Amino acid sequence: MSTQIDLLVQLFEENRNEENTIPMQKYMRDQFPFFGIKTPLRSELLKKFYQETGIHKEPFQKDFVLALWEKDEREFQAVAVDYVVRFKKKLEQDDLKLMEYLITTKSWWDTVDAIAQHPVGTIACNFPAVIPSVIEKWAYGDNLWLRRSAIIFQLKYKENTNEELLYRYIKANANSKEFFIQKGIGWALREYSKTNPDSVQAFIAENELAKLSVREGSKYLNKRNNV
Repeated sequence: MSTQIDLLVQLFEENRNEENTIPMQKYMRDQFPFFGIKTPLRSELLKKFYQETGIHKEPFQKDFVLALWEKDEREFQAVAVDYVVRFKKKLEQDDLKLMEYLITTKSWWDTVDAIAQHPVGTIACNFPAVIPSVIEKWAYGDNLWLRRSAIIFQLKYKENTNEELLYRYIKANANSKEFFIQKGIGWALREYSKTNPDSVQAFIAENELAKLSVREGSKYLNKRNNV
């Protein structure tokens, strides 16, 4: 694994772009250092990395993910998320512990959102027992990123969305002043409105939600109503 990490470090160091680092760090509110490698180039480098190492064809390596998570530059966490998402259909119930760790450390929307809607969403779909045993605690807990994850983990579920669960988690967090909670509520409602617009419209009308949540959640409804 160290050889694989070394190769990735080499690829990123060779493509460091100091001009890009400042705006990229500012975009993330100066929480993380960057190599200054933008997404298109990072995707090319990652493709090369996978081709040379074949790590994506091997069994899932938790240690590889954790090693990337420990590194400073944000591009390493982006690679870790990409790697985890590639394995989402092969993840086991116990892997939810790793997802919780990734959500609650070096937390920001770029990693949290991808983890919540892809690996967490897939694990919860394949092993629904984790919803009452784990995700339920997230929704009512103190960590804002876990609460956001509980609200948005069903984003890709469409007609399989557990509506009662979605609305209950939203109502439990509706009074939050946190931007990322309000935005997450709006995102979840907007996405579900593609599947069940009447239900979402009624929910918004019948519940007291933050203006941001209503605005975000109503985007597709407004287009539908204006037709």
